[in-house]
Amino acid sequence: MHVILIGCGIAGAALSLTLKRAGISHLVLEQASKLSEVGAGLQQSPNSIRVLEYLGLKDELARIGVPPAAHLFKDYKTGEVYLKTPLMPKVEEYFGAPYYHVHRADLLDIMVRAMDPSNVRLNCKVVDVKENNDGVEVHLSDGTVEKGDVLIGSDGLHSMVREKFFAPEKPRPSGCVAWRGLVPVDVARKLGFEQNSYVWMGPHRSAVLYYVCGGDLFNWVGIGPYNDNAKESWSQTGSRDAALNEYDGWNEQIRELIAGTESLFMTNMIDREPLDRWVTDRVALMGDAAHAMMPYHAQGAGQSIEDAWVLGRSLEMAEGNIPAALKKYEGLRLDRANRVLLQSRAAENLFHMSDPEEVSRRNARFARHQQEDQDGFPVGQRWLYSYDAEKAVMGTDDEWRELSW
Repeated sequence: MHVILIGCGIAGAALSLTLKRAGISHLVLEQASKLSEVGAGLQQSPNSIRVLEYLGLKDELARIGVPPAAHLFKDYKTGEVYLKTPLMPKVEEYFGAPYYHVHRADLLDIMVRAMDPSNVRLNCKVVDVKENNDGVEVHLSDGTVEKGDVLIGSDGLHSMVREKFFAPEKPRPSGCVAWRGLVPVDVARKLGFEQNSYVWMGPHRSAVLYYVCGGDLFNWVGIGPYNDNAKESWSQTGSRDAALNEYDGWNEQIRELIAGTESLFMTNMIDREPLDRWVTDRVALMGDAAHAMMPYHAQGAGQSIEDAWVLGRSLEMAEGNIPAALKKYEGLRLDRANRVLLQSRAAENLFHMSDPEEVSRRNARFARHQQEDQDGFPVGQRWLYSYDAEKAVMGTDDEWRELSW
């Protein structure tokens, strides 16, 4: 079996490592001239960290990751904490794997360094993809054609593979733009930010904050109404004054954090409508190509990493029956990822409420959760974090399937 992957972001790198572990021949075709990542922070919960540990990255994760003590959901103006849920070390004790904040570039770097360089080809612009009865073809802009037995679209939000084989709708603009920045640890500490995950909630806007890069930098992302100047690029720069204007009336802790940020970036927030299928006999989607989602539950990268393990292990266990392996992967992954996609979309309203009565009901619900949730973990967290991709492949995840969200 020879597998061809298009795209070497986090999804493609995770699948390459899974296939390498299984001894499956594969080639990753990447358009970029070097394997690097833009963006900023990622929150990686036990469901994805578990897979990364299966892939032998445990020590490296501990080196680059920051273990937060808690999730804090706060009022945008007063800073009042409406809900506090535990993270480290309790989350590791309860779910069997840690929770880390990492910089996206750091995570991709440790994955790429664990890959076999012979499995990756850079500067590859794909112009066409084809499936036939006995294999797949990938046509490149230099005229060469790569042939294999399986084609995996790990090529992101604007996936060519998705467009060619699955006739999707266009990407869905959310109506929101994300402002983001990184500040030195000293700035964040002077402002009183401890080693937690913070969600500040306000009318039509939110802000998420946490430490990355082993604790050396503090990452913040502010999401609010769409800005006409915003593009989809994570490298588009933004104005500090414009960001401060967007967060006028917010707590001074947030405003001073923005003011202390040297370089700001902004991007238009986009997701996709869920698909009802991800596979054909020899082609499969994974990661953002399959389920691009909003960031409110911090699961975009995590769901991609889960995909990689389930897909790679399904191919490993298939005994050459590729269509059966791909259908097994789709059956195990599609419903879960689509559910996370829709829940992430719905969370926008939860974080951005402006009607006083709605806000009051939300805060009352948070208060009930604070009193009633088992071991401090809301039902959604238990459903997300308890998932074990290896147990899913082996069909031994009955305990997780009894949970609901």
